[in-house]
Amino acid sequence: MQRIFLLAIAGLMLLNFQSCDNAKSVLDKAGESLDNVNLFTYKDDIELGNQVKTEIGNDPKTYPILAESANKEIYNYMRSLMNIVLTSDKIKHKNEFQWTMNIIREDNTINAFAAPGGQIYIYTGLIKFLESEDQMLSVIAHEMAHADLRHGTRQLSKNMGISLLLNAVLGEKESIQQIVGSLVNLRFSRSHEFEADEHAVLYLCSSEYNPTGAIAFFEKMKGQPSPPDFLSTHPNPESRIQNINNVKSSLSCSGTKTNIAKYAQMKKLI
Repeated sequence: MQRIFLLAIAGLMLLNFQSCDNAKSVLDKAGESLDNVNLFTYKDDIELGNQVKTEIGNDPKTYPILAESANKEIYNYMRSLMNIVLTSDKIKHKNEFQWTMNIIREDNTINAFAAPGGQIYIYTGLIKFLESEDQMLSVIAHEMAHADLRHGTRQLSKNMGISLLLNAVLGEKESIQQIVGSLVNLRFSRSHEFEADEHAVLYLCSSEYNPTGAIAFFEKMKGQPSPPDFLSTHPNPESRIQNINNVKSSLSCSGTKTNIAKYAQMKKLI
């Protein structure tokens, strides 16, 4: 991270805390939401994403990354789905971020997450749980939206103490590790989840695919005895389904492709 970022944070601290009891009061007076504050630059997102990837790579017990050398076909397939999303001209950091696909071999985990800077992680449990390309595309687009809208560093800016962020900027290893751990296990706010849902539809709207494949995921999850942890903290599925349909309608999306057969074939590779 650049030293100028450190100076910017320090300046922000002085301006905020000299005039108010806390940062939130400053933001409230300005009419801004804490969810929209970001103390990081988009270049910091890229660096943090690379640090997350390094930490994950150094912890194969917790994050057993599927070896690409022995699984080239499934990696190429998942990247092809990511590239469908990347054809959208609505992705703000389409060219700046290092969009990468990472697969974690954990069949009992129905989950996916995005690290800043375009690092996307999909668990094999989720790949096996879904039933068609449009469903997986919606999940990938949703996670890419989290990265593109910089929700990770926006959430860090909201949740983390200024001193911790300053220490991380200065390269203090423990602070960096704490931030990386927070990013991996991040629970996004209600507004961020709705925003990612909406942008996932936006990204896919110009494609030939059904842009609301996520709805089938939510419907299927209703029948699960133990929903994944990340769903328990998300907005109500019914609200998200309605919101996704509303966005599709407002954008007049017409894609209908689902491609169930091809997806079933690819699932057999893992």
